[in-house]
Amino acid sequence: MIELHSRETNVEVNGVPENKSENINIMIKQLGEVVSCPISDSDILSCSRVRKLDDKSDRPRAIIVKLPSSKTRDELLAAVTKYNKGKQNSEKLNSELLGYGGKKNAVFVSEHLPPFYKALHAETRKVARDIGIKYVWIRNGRILTRKDDTAPAKQIKCYESLKHL
Repeated sequence: MIELHSRETNVEVNGVPENKSENINIMIKQLGEVVSCPISDSDILSCSRVRKLDDKSDRPRAIIVKLPSSKTRDELLAAVTKYNKGKQNSEKLNSELLGYGGKKNAVFVSEHLPPFYKALHAETRKVARDIGIKYVWIRNGRILTRKDDTAPAKQIKCYESLKHL
C-alpha cells in the first residue's frame, strides 16, 4: 500500500520512441495539447524514462511523470480516455500525434503501478480476453473488471481472484 500511495500522482506513458536529443517535458506538454488537457511546466514535478523490466525487449522505455496532485493525474487520464474513445478522432493516441516521425506507435497513458500490480493487471487483461470479460481498468491503484455493461464491477486483489471471474 505504501508503494501505491507514493505513486498516486504519477502517470506512466508507454510507446513513445526514444531519441537521444529528446525533451520529455515538451513531449508531455504536447500530449496534453493533443488530448485537450493542457499541461504547464509547473504541472510537471518530474519526468524521466525508467529501466525496462525485460532488457531484451525492443519496446521503448516507459516515461514516468510526477504531477502535482491525483486530481491533475485523473484529469489527464480522463482526457486520454475521452480522446481515444472520441468519434471525432480517426485514430487513437500515437507517436505521430506527439511529433515523432517514422513508424507510428500506439501511446498508452496509465496510472503508475508497482511491479506486482502491473503484472497482476497484465494477467487480468489476458484472462479477461480469454473468457470474454468486456472491461478491465484501473482506478486509484485498484484493478477492476466488468463482464458487460450491466454487470457489477469486481475488484482483483490477487492472482487467486482471477479464478473467480
